[in-house]
Amino acid sequence: MAKIKDDGQYQVLLKRVETLMETVQEDTPSSNPDFIELDLLADLVEEYEMEHYPVGQPDLSDILKLRMYEMQLTQKSLAELLGVSAPRISEYLRGKAKPTFPIARIMHHKLQIDGNLILA
Repeated sequence: MAKIKDDGQYQVLLKRVETLMETVQEDTPSSNPDFIELDLLADLVEEYEMEHYPVGQPDLSDILKLRMYEMQLTQKSLAELLGVSAPRISEYLRGKAKPTFPIARIMHHKLQIDGNLILA
């Protein structure tokens, strides 16, 4: 199969994918030429992005900040929920400390955060 050779080709194909996404709908038959083109180009673009623009795993501080936003928690209320001190939450949010295993379990259960992300 062909590969995208450089960022210029990537940009051109990305624009074409965006155009095709406006045309191809959920009910478009898989035999439709636009559907086939979109399917092939999307695979090429995805392969290029994975190689040149990899998405790293988020760190615990980013996950906690997002969860605090989603659950409308302050640092103080998060500390109370987890049973730790507010300064300890501050350390987690600044990436200065990692939770102990018991606290990681509480985070997993009360915040619904994947344990692998907490202990990474």
